[in-house]
Amino acid sequence: MNTSHPLQNPQSPLLTEIEQRLRIALTITHLSLVDDSDHHRGHPNAPGHAASHVRLSLVSPDFQHKTALERHRLIYTALGDLVGGSIHALRIEAKTPEEAQGS
Repeated sequence: MNTSHPLQNPQSPLLTEIEQRLRIALTITHLSLVDDSDHHRGHPNAPGHAASHVRLSLVSPDFQHKTALERHRLIYTALGDLVGGSIHALRIEAKTPEEAQGS
């Protein structure tokens, strides 16, 4: 099983917390987390803390036979209070292993 998880900023407590919560809730074969917050500094409503805008790419067999909305709900449920709290914006790419191999 490939459990790669490149983190753009491995020292980020938020990215570490996101990874931990996702790994508890889902079977993950690939995880990539990128802090895109620097692209949003100074924008209206953008929080001033270190990480707030996150790009997430996740491959999991748990997504099999699930719609994109159902996949996103699984992720949002796993992240719980981080969404709307520490996470201001979350960009999600969620695929099954079969979909990931075909792309």
